[in-house]
Amino acid sequence: MLLDGNQRFVAGESRHPNQNASRRSELVDTQNPFAVIFGCADSRLAAEIIFDVGLGDIFVVRTAGHVPDYAVLGSLEYAVSVLHVPLIAVLGHDHCGAVTAAQHAVETGVAPPGHIRDLVERIMPSVLASANAAQQDIHAVVVEHVKQTVHRLLDNSRVIFDAVDNYSTAVVGLAYRLDEGRVQLVSTAGVL
Repeated sequence: MLLDGNQRFVAGESRHPNQNASRRSELVDTQNPFAVIFGCADSRLAAEIIFDVGLGDIFVVRTAGHVPDYAVLGSLEYAVSVLHVPLIAVLGHDHCGAVTAAQHAVETGVAPPGHIRDLVERIMPSVLASANAAQQDIHAVVVEHVKQTVHRLLDNSRVIFDAVDNYSTAVVGLAYRLDEGRVQLVSTAGVL
């Protein structure tokens, strides 16, 4: 459903489903999203728009550079264990400022100030893995970071790991191209 919605968005044929007063009323006391999107906080990456979905369809968690922390893990675990969402999609994108900052820090040895440094440090393993594979293109680094984030979710959350292990949830990695608006599947864990 996510890829079909993205295809409509790319083709300029978005339907804007579930975006009316009737749908809003249906959701006052309940929600039943079919997917969790854990994506970058970038303003150009609005999940409901690029996947052509509406109210109650997806549960969205966003941080710069889709960097997981305890609040993110708790949000994802809530979606999996309470809402019984069958899919977590990690969504990265090209031209990501957080990934670019991490790549710059690795190349120059200079980390950014404040809490941005924490984000950059959490992305650096992806930058280093890409460099070891001789992939310096920022999109290749983003794809590597998406793949590593999928693995981090499974490594750092017993709830998510168990949900994947018992086939109630799958985790996928998606890479988004800003110029095309297209999402590409780059990683999977669990049965889809």
